[in-house]
Amino acid sequence: MTENERAKAPSRREKIKEQQAAARARDKRRRLITYLTAGTVAVAAVGVGVWYAAGTSRSEEAGDGLAPITVQPDGSVVMAKAGVTAPVVDVYEDFQCPACKEAERVSGQTFKNLAAEGRAKVVYHPITIFSQEPTRSNSVRAGNASRCVADGRQWMAFHDLLFAGQPAETVEGFTNDQLLSWGKEAGVSAPGFERCVTGQQHAQAHLTYSQKIGDEQKLSHTPTVKLNGTELDNAVVFSPAQLRDEVTRAAR
Repeated sequence: MTENERAKAPSRREKIKEQQAAARARDKRRRLITYLTAGTVAVAAVGVGVWYAAGTSRSEEAGDGLAPITVQPDGSVVMAKAGVTAPVVDVYEDFQCPACKEAERVSGQTFKNLAAEGRAKVVYHPITIFSQEPTRSNSVRAGNASRCVADGRQWMAFHDLLFAGQPAETVEGFTNDQLLSWGKEAGVSAPGFERCVTGQQHAQAHLTYSQKIGDEQKLSHTPTVKLNGTELDNAVVFSPAQLRDEVTRAAR
C-alpha cells in the first residue's frame, strides 16, 4: 500500500462509520414511526370501544321506587319484594374500587329496578379487596361506615353517596368528616352513628367477612356479579340491557 493509500484508509473507515450511523438513525426513525402509527391505531380502537360501550351501556331510568331493603347481621344487604326469593343476584363490591363505581353508575339502577319489579332478589356484599395503602384503609373506613347504617333505605342512599364520593386510589379518602356528612345527607339520624364511624366499631367484622366471602366465592376481582351462583361476564354487568335480559331469563 502506497503512502497515499494509507492516508486515505482512515478517511474511508470514517466514511463507513458515518454511513453505518446514518443507517442506524434511519432504522430508529422507522421504528419510531411504526410505534407512533401503532399507537394511533390503538387509540382509534379504544375510541371505537368507548363509543360502542357508550351505545350499549345506557343506564336505565329510575322506576317507581325501591324494593324493601334489609341490612343483614353479617353486613350484606338484601333488596327484594316480599316473597321474591329467586333468581338471586349477588353483587360483590368494594367502595374504593373504581370499576365498582363505574358498574354502579352504569347498572346500579338496573339492579334497583329489577328488585322493585319483583324480578330478582338482589344481595349486596360490601367487601375490601385491597392490600396496599391508602386504598385498603379507605375501603375499610367506608365498609365500616356502611355497617353503621341499620335502616335499609338510608343504607342505599349512603351506599350511592360513597360511590359518588369515591377518592382516587393514591390518596387518603373516605375521611370521618366525609362519612359523617354523607350519613347526614342520606338521612341517618341514629344517635350511635358518629361513634360507630369514628371508632370503626365494625372494621374488624368487615375485614373478617371480606376474607370469608372472598374465599367462599373464590373472588378474584370486584365488581363480581353472580346470578344464581354463576358469575356474569363483565360485558353483561356493564350493559344494563344485557343484564336485564340475563336476569329476566333466569326468572322464567
